[in-house]
Parts: sequence; structure tokens; C-alpha cells
Amino acid sequence: MEIYPEDALWDEVIYLAYHIHWDLDRLLDLEHSDRVRLVEKVAALNRRALDEAKKIMA
Repeated sequence: MEIYPEDALWDEVIYLAYHIHWDLDRLLDLEHSDRVRLVEKVAALNRRALDEAKKIMA
């Protein structure tokens, strides 16, 4: 079994807690693949929001 780096786990958990406001237990209960998918989806939403804001400001 491969051990996931602790710093990477905390980066994912903190990112998701900040953006979707889930508690630590709920985030840690997720399967790694689900947590990574959530991080990717939230990041995509953030990129789209930033792109839209840039268009508005231009």
C-alpha cells in the first residue's frame, strides 16, 4: 500500500474546507480519489469565476 504524503493531504483538506466549508471529519472520510476530484472541480469553478471577472473588468 502506498502512503499518501501528509502535506498533500492537508493541502487538499484545507483547500476544500475553505471553499466548500465541510468539516475535517467529512473531508478525511472521503476516498482519496473523491477528494482529488472535488479539488479539481472546485479549482475549475475558481478558474471560470476568475476568467469571468477578468472579462467584466476588461
